Amino acid sequence: MTPSQITVIRSKRRKKTIQSKYGDGRLWIYLPAGMSTRDEQKWIDRMIERNERSQQKRTLKKSDTWLQQHAQELNKEYFEGALNFSIMFVTNQNSRFGSCTSIDKTIRISQRVKTMPSWVQDYIIIHELTHLLHPDHSKNFWEKVNQFKYAERAKGYLIAVDTITVDQEKELNDEDDIFYDK
Repeated sequence: MTPSQITVIRSKRRKKTIQSKYGDGRLWIYLPAGMSTRDEQKWIDRMIERNERSQQKRTLKKSDTWLQQHAQELNKEYFEGALNFSIMFVTNQNSRFGSCTSIDKTIRISQRVKTMPSWVQDYIIIHELTHLLHPDHSKNFWEKVNQFKYAERAKGYLIAVDTITVDQEKELNDEDDIFYDK
């Protein structure tokens, strides 16, 4: 967001509360008039970040419809449409690309996956769908995942992405690692 899209309104009546509103491509930030310049900048940065997260979540909700439809297509192609599940993009997965809770049949895909090539997205979705049949990383699990023709290529891509970010994120636990056959 550029500075020209942000309007800061200082109010003498406002004593403690800080508020922001977004509309028409602009962000309005309401601050108490007596706030120090340093505190003011801290709050402006915080409100910009909060607004960006909020916009990101709205975008993800729109993307969830595409994700649900695409996952159903993969379900039909690789699982004869036998799986029932819910799937969504999430913003709080920074050390994994996807996760599955087989008990309630919920699949979460990291928002980072949205920018990856389609064959990598497909691999991650198939990997998580397979967890609905095989909650572990057993031989049967990997046989099913490896039916996807780009499985090995996608694993290599994900290893490379993870290697680049390993210094910034904690390493994945081997049990939760979606990259390696066990």
